[in-house]
Amino acid sequence: MSTTTIRLPEDLKARIAAAAKRTGRTAHSLILEAIAEKVDAAERRGEFHAAAEKRYAAIAASGRTIPWSEMRTYLERRVAGERPRRPVARKLAR
Repeated sequence: MSTTTIRLPEDLKARIAAAAKRTGRTAHSLILEAIAEKVDAAERRGEFHAAAEKRYAAIAASGRTIPWSEMRTYLERRVAGERPRRPVARKLAR
């Protein structure tokens, strides 16, 4: 484990101390958890954007997609417990 120094504004430092006391933890553990949560969220957001870009590239390359109205109907029927036929991707008119 390495050491990193961060400078906290006094008001934030006081809020961290109060939150740590309320939860029966140390300020250190609270700060580590907060940093880990932020990093996890940033990583998930990056993965989401990468997947979206990859899917968009596939749509752009093929020119095939499913209109939202058809997909929405399909999903609503699935949620309702039905087993509808899956919509088929096709080239859409521009």
